[in-house]
Amino acid sequence: MREDQEDCEITAIIARHVNREGPLLPILHDIQDAFGHVGEAAKRQVALALNLSRAEVHGVVSFYHDFKNAPEALPVIKLCRAEACQARGSEALTPKLEALAAGRCKVETVYCLGLCSVGPNALAGGSVYAHLDETTARDLIAEVAA
Repeated sequence: MREDQEDCEITAIIARHVNREGPLLPILHDIQDAFGHVGEAAKRQVALALNLSRAEVHGVVSFYHDFKNAPEALPVIKLCRAEACQARGSEALTPKLEALAAGRCKVETVYCLGLCSVGPNALAGGSVYAHLDETTARDLIAEVAA
C-alpha cells in the first residue's frame, strides 16, 4: 500500500472515532486490524488528531500486547493457555505446536479466548480453532502458513 493511501485510510479511521468518548483504543484497534501494526506515521497522525504527544500514543501501543509496532514476519497463532484450556490439554499441546510451527508460524500465548468449553483453542488470522489436538494443530499450521 502506498504511503498516501495509508495516510488516507488512517485519516478515515480517526474520523470514524474522533468524536467518541475515549477514542484512542478504538482508533488503534482499527489501525492494527487494517495494517497489521501501528506504525510511526499512524502514531503521529493519531497523536495530532487527539491532541496527545507521540510518546503517549506510543506508550499505549507498547503497553497492550495486541498492538504491534511493526508487521509480524510470520503468521501468528494465539494459543489459549488459561486454566480451562490447560485442563483440556493445552499444556501438552504447546511444545508440539511450537515444534510444528518452527520457522513457519509464530505461536503466542494468550489467556482466555472465551471459548472454555471447546478448548484447547487458538486464534489465527481472525478465525478461531477449537478442540485442538496434535492432528488439528498440524492442519492449523498448514492452513495458516500457506
